[in-house]
Amino acid sequence: MRLRIKVVLFTLPVICVFSGFSLAQGMGSMTTAGHNLADMKFVTLPPLPTCAKGSIASGDPTSGASIIVAKIAAGCVIPWHWHTPIESVMVASGVARMDMKDGKPATLKTGGVAIMPANGIHQFTCLQACTIFIHSNVAFDIHFVDKAGKEITPGDALKAVKETPATEMK
Repeated sequence: MRLRIKVVLFTLPVICVFSGFSLAQGMGSMTTAGHNLADMKFVTLPPLPTCAKGSIASGDPTSGASIIVAKIAAGCVIPWHWHTPIESVMVASGVARMDMKDGKPATLKTGGVAIMPANGIHQFTCLQACTIFIHSNVAFDIHFVDKAGKEITPGDALKAVKETPATEMK
């Protein structure tokens, strides 16, 4: 029985990530279509660092549930931050480290999954070039914070980790 619970706990978030279905919010189905990474256009996404580029695979991250595919360079750091939605991340390729405030860091390899609770402060570091899928259950936002948890500007947050914030989608 214990193994069955672990399999369900691992499988359910993965299903949510790929279907765009959010059990937590009881959302209906989203528009879906097949996408190949080679056909997707990746752009910088303000206020994230320029070492990360993304493409929207499903939904509209400004107004509801969505799936964003991101390609992130080795060594790229998305410093301490939190989101209003529950954020589910699955590593499609590469190796990444997810640090949670007051939690143990997790090294995620291809197929690895991390679920961050709404308002959960975390940091993401791509250790080897990463391609990741990011599912959010409601409109996606990002709030950078300092070591004390106080909200700071994207410029200040990224400066602290020697990254440059994107200023436009290109």
